[in-house]
Amino acid sequence: MARARKVRRDPAAPAKAPRRRRDAAVARADILDAAARRLVLSGSSGIRLQEVAAEAGVSHPTVLHHFGSRELLVEAVIARALEGIHQSLVSAIQAASALEERHLQAMIDAVADALGRGGHGRVILWLALEGHPISAGAGLSSVVEAAHAVRKASCKGAAAPREDTARVVVLAALTLVASSVLGPTIFSNVGLGGDEAAMARFRGWLTRVLWTHLDDAAPAAP
Repeated sequence: MARARKVRRDPAAPAKAPRRRRDAAVARADILDAAARRLVLSGSSGIRLQEVAAEAGVSHPTVLHHFGSRELLVEAVIARALEGIHQSLVSAIQAASALEERHLQAMIDAVADALGRGGHGRVILWLALEGHPISAGAGLSSVVEAAHAVRKASCKGAAAPREDTARVVVLAALTLVASSVLGPTIFSNVGLGGDEAAMARFRGWLTRVLWTHLDDAAPAAP
């Protein structure tokens, strides 16, 4: 009798998580977690529903049931990541009874950590280059509203308009996203060093620049 042939597993293939019973919310979260890990490593083109399903420990039809398509799954992953960053920022801003430089520094460091070590900066740029819509507008608007409310409450004189606060948020967002991916290379090229210490010094400098502007009580020129 012929001996059964042993199938060798491709070491590059994702580990297959064991199937287990779970409710819909847990299954959806597990699928998003698995897709997020693959998105950070290889961009949206590296997401294959069968591989995401195997890593999450669910069936391929389960992934389709929750998300409908690969494109919708990618959008759900980035929306969840951005929403988490936005909510943490809004909570931190609202918890600050007054505008202080140390609060701004802590928020910039937290966002930089999520974009860098969390891999969200690479994902945002990948998706933008591939033409995926990045629904960050509503989240950033809530950050602007929270920041401007604290700014007005802390201002001793006439407060700058909301438009000015919005520009500060946009400047910080664009700088942090770009530096999370290109920072080490660009900093090294101009002689600032490309290690984590250099990045931290840059964030400190950015904080001081933004703080100097935000602490100015005079209304911004149109």
